[in-house]
Formats: sequence, C-alpha cells, structure tokens
Amino acid sequence: MKSLVVILGIALATACAAQAYPSRPVRVIVPLAAAGTGDTLARVVTEEMSKTLGQPFLVENRPGSGGVIGTESVARSAPDGYTLVSASPSHVIHAALRPRIGYDPVRDFEPITVIAFTHQLLVGHPSVPASNVKELVAYAKKNPGKLNYGSAGTGSATHLNMELFKSMTGTLITHIPYKGSTQSRQDLLAGEVQLSVDGLLPTLPLIRAGKLKAFGLASSRRSSIAPEIPTLAEAGVAGYASDTWYGMAAPAGTPKEIIAILHAAAIKAINTPSVHERLTAQGAELVGNSPAEFRSLLERELLLWTKVVKDSGAKVD
Repeated sequence: MKSLVVILGIALATACAAQAYPSRPVRVIVPLAAAGTGDTLARVVTEEMSKTLGQPFLVENRPGSGGVIGTESVARSAPDGYTLVSASPSHVIHAALRPRIGYDPVRDFEPITVIAFTHQLLVGHPSVPASNVKELVAYAKKNPGKLNYGSAGTGSATHLNMELFKSMTGTLITHIPYKGSTQSRQDLLAGEVQLSVDGLLPTLPLIRAGKLKAFGLASSRRSSIAPEIPTLAEAGVAGYASDTWYGMAAPAGTPKEIIAILHAAAIKAINTPSVHERLTAQGAELVGNSPAEFRSLLERELLLWTKVVKDSGAKVD
C-alpha cells in the first residue's frame, strides 16, 4: 500500500510539473559556433516557441570538440525540460569516432522533433586551381597533401563529409579542425585554408558574390534555392550522399508530458508562416516529425556513420 502511495505521488507530481511547465526560461544549447546553420535554425524556431509558451528560450552557443562539449552538458542536465540541445549529425557521429564519449546519442536523450533538413556543400577559395569536382580531384591527386580543408571540428559532420569525399576519390587533403563553422569559414575567405565543407545557408551569399567557389552539394538532391549547384554525385563522385538534419532533444528521463508540450510548440513554430517563409527562403526543408520518428532517424544515422568511419578510416586528430 505504501509503495502504491509513493507511485501515485510521483505521478501526481509529474503531472503538476507538466501543467506548470514552463515556469521559467528554457536554455537551448547549440553545441556549434554562432552564425552557423544550426544556430540560425535554433534561434528562429525557439523565438516563436517562446511566444507560444510564454517563457524566454535562451540560445547558448557552446562549441568545442565538434559538438561533444555542449551535447554532453545537456546529457548531464536535469531532465526537467529546462535544458535542451540543438542536435545535428555530429550528435551521432561522435559515437562512431569516440567510443569513450560521456553520453550515448540515442539512449541519453529524449527526441522532440527534427526541425529541418538542410544542405552542406564542398566550397573552395577562388584561388583553388579547379573549376569543378573532376578538376579538383585531378589536382589533389597530382599534389597530395598540398591542399587543406577546414571543418567545424573533429567529429563534426563537416569533417566526416570531407573524409568520405577523400575516401571515395582517393585524395590526400589535410584536415584543419576549428571550434566551429564560422571560424573555418573566416579562414577560408582569407585563404588560410583552401577548401571546406560548410552549410549552404551561410555560404550561398558568399558564393554568389564570387568570394567562394562551389564544387557540389553533399546532399542526395539539389537545393530548390540554388538549383544551379550540382550534387557531388552528379559532379563526379558516384554514390556520394550525405543529408544534413537539425533537431531538438532533451535529456533522457524528461517527462513525456513536457516532451509533448515542447513538441507541440515546435510544430506550431515550424508552421508559422513567417518562420516557414524565412527558413525555406534560406534553403531549409522544414520537417516537424514525431519524437518516435526522430528516434528512428538517430538510430539509422548511428549505423550509417559507424560504417562511414570504418570505411573511410577517419580518426580523431
């Protein structure tokens, strides 16, 4: 009888907490640098969520180790709905690259929803002596190790996407890891590195201004806002395909009632006309799926990137 009273008490407390949620600001950890694709998506969507839920959503950039530092901090946070993470493929990539990271990318999180699919692409400084992928591969093979590329950090999707490119083309291009895509992009613009895999959203204006050279999208399909840019597969790397997603998750154990509240607010935000128009205009393909569907994606991605790491031989620098 006493155990039943305890169980009922816990259930009642959980229900009351969910009814009062949120009663204070919610932190959203973006484990990537400011001004990148993940940062932009998180800020636009959570700004709308705060209007629905009546509390501020405070986006905090915590880059480092390709996303591990920020992600691990969320995994260790209280499962009360007041600390969330903006997740991307690097969320699962590290489980393949770093067997001893301090969290499990699936088991230690409660998925809320995938916000959007976006595009990454291989870009270069205008000084790179190649105008397309075939010329780039030929130059890299003739000059092994002469080219280098910047990434958002070891274990980031930008790192693994380039390692996959190197593996599939048989090229030797030196990896220069940064603490985020913004720093990598700045050095690419300055010519400190010659190549990078980066998001289409922040690089498209630079490409169209002639400040960067686009070689091809990592995605399995072209972007509706830049249909002139081919995929890497179309450009000559047959079979190459790596789609980029961004989602939101909470620490494992967060009450289902709170996950449901966050999910409903996120879906409403995604479907708000101003949000939808703003993000689709930048090339994001908005999703808004269920927590169960997001969990299935995480499980599939973990299998995919484990295979990529094994096949490419990518290692933590």
